[in-house]
Amino acid sequence: MKKVRTLVASSLLLLSANTQPALAEDEEKTTFTLNEIVVTAPAVSDPLTVETDPKSPKQPVPAADGSGYLKNIPGFSVARQGGTGSDPVFRGLGGTRLNVLLDGTYQFGACPGRMDPTTSYVFPESYSKITILKGPETVKYGGGNVAGTVLFDRETERFDKPDVRVNSSLLFGSNGRDDELLDITAGDTKGYVRIIKTHSNADDYTDGNGNKVHSFYTRQSLTGIFGWTPDADTLYEFTAETSDAEAAYGGRSMDGPRFDRNDYSFKFNKKNISPVVRNLEFKAFHNYVDHVMDNYSLRPGAMMPMAMEVDRTTNGGRLAADLNLGKTTTATVGLDYQKNEHAGRSNMGMGYTSWSRDLTFTNYGLFSEFKHQLAKNSRLLAGFRTDSLDVKDEETAAEGHDRTYGAFLRYEHDHANAPVTTYIGLGHAQRPADYWERNTNFYLKPEKNTQLDTGLLYRSGKLNSSLSVFYANINDFILFKNANDSSSKTAENIDASLYGGEIDAAYLLNKNWTVTASLAYVRGNNDSDHRPLAQVPPLEGTLGLKYSHEKLEAGLLWRGVQAQTRYDLNSGSEIGYDLGASSGFGILSANVGYKASKEITIAAGVDNIFDKNYAEFISRSGASIPALGIVSSFRVNEPGRTIWVKANYRY
Repeated sequence: MKKVRTLVASSLLLLSANTQPALAEDEEKTTFTLNEIVVTAPAVSDPLTVETDPKSPKQPVPAADGSGYLKNIPGFSVARQGGTGSDPVFRGLGGTRLNVLLDGTYQFGACPGRMDPTTSYVFPESYSKITILKGPETVKYGGGNVAGTVLFDRETERFDKPDVRVNSSLLFGSNGRDDELLDITAGDTKGYVRIIKTHSNADDYTDGNGNKVHSFYTRQSLTGIFGWTPDADTLYEFTAETSDAEAAYGGRSMDGPRFDRNDYSFKFNKKNISPVVRNLEFKAFHNYVDHVMDNYSLRPGAMMPMAMEVDRTTNGGRLAADLNLGKTTTATVGLDYQKNEHAGRSNMGMGYTSWSRDLTFTNYGLFSEFKHQLAKNSRLLAGFRTDSLDVKDEETAAEGHDRTYGAFLRYEHDHANAPVTTYIGLGHAQRPADYWERNTNFYLKPEKNTQLDTGLLYRSGKLNSSLSVFYANINDFILFKNANDSSSKTAENIDASLYGGEIDAAYLLNKNWTVTASLAYVRGNNDSDHRPLAQVPPLEGTLGLKYSHEKLEAGLLWRGVQAQTRYDLNSGSEIGYDLGASSGFGILSANVGYKASKEITIAAGVDNIFDKNYAEFISRSGASIPALGIVSSFRVNEPGRTIWVKANYRY
């Protein structure tokens, strides 16, 4: 009750939650675009682009990290490890096949077993916008985007007079869930100072059978942003960010008692330099991750104490210019640089060994992306990039070099007689083997994905929908095998293909009721061995019903997942391996939200109302921890019934 009284008395709560895309001018006055209180699905804004506001409470329970947030977007799955730190997969492809940038910078986890994917360091609500770019049809954000690109962006709005902005939230839920955010910005026309503090905590959750899952965590971060705006077209911005965490992993024989991160970045932005140079941006960054894993700090009863400490340092920069090449043609051209170094040391009960650096990656990239208006209602988009990567194994002195390429061409057309945009595009991306893959086989060939994307967007007063379909042919796909015996784990190049897509729709029944639906499907094949491709999730769909009247919203969300019988036992990727077939399931959740005032919004929800016991197809095996009374499970089960309440305040 003390927390509830604090929640009500503090009056420091906020929600800014419009995730619907902007409509055409003749549609802006319809009742379809609503200020969402509880959002059950993001919106497609442009062809192959999904944008969402991470400050909006989502059903199921608002995510504690980046992967938990992405799981709510059609096409995404996550490989659960515990309460946090899960690895995202898009269309059956994850790891470094999915480019993830944090406020325009690259950061890679340090753990050899991927306890800390990039998204594990994300506190979603501290960002302004999350953008998903499907497939290889962009070249601006690095190479290797075989699956796509995810951008976690943080934008600080300029001040037109001296002012202070406050954005804060509190969330409490089942299993000791406790999240806090405080985001304060002070500034004037010449600059600003912004401080963001986050904290997130949860105890072990229980599955639908009432069994405890080793999954507790504590995470916190502190961000300082200092901006100088000498005029309307110029920005100098320095950001310093630190975070730390500990997390228990039910899908591992070890836990993560330390996830420390220190990030520094500098951005310079200049607009309207000349009639040709519309915008110039330079960004430099330094990221450092220090991670400890062991089998005794967060779980008792280890027969043989073991620990490992690893770190990764990433430095990089990017220079890009937006150009006007004519009345109908614009372009973005630029170059980027990235160097990351990985090191580690172990402790087998005799004290830590000395630090040993293993792999160093140095990459230079050049890119150009164009947009040409063919006519009033049609346009052509194209891009090309090339990357030069040098890799050195510091322990064996082995060296490797990969020259890779990326390109795409897409045609988009807005139909004159209907509120429909159709598109078709062909993209190509090449991805060199990453740290985890080269640790298994240093001499793997780069993957080469050639992908066809097509689809449509429909926007009217009552119906908003999108359809995206793809076919990917991946030569030299990197496949891991022999999961049950780590000493004989191998990685090899094969040929693979995937096809599928996503569809989503929102239909306004009347001024109060809206129906939403989504469907995501992907089918993968190992063409070399004539068997299913590993780690490909089954068909998944959602169906939602929302009621909205003045300050009140309420909704139901049903998520259904088909059984998966296509698998390749003990084959997979750096994220995980196929364990066997999985069962289908359906989960029902409910939410309600109330806008108490212009500044205060309160939302609440119940996830997995019927307390169903289930596990996702892409998951790790549940480890046994006898001292805690936890027995092994075939997969790490998902949470049972979960109740949560979230309040937001902004002024």
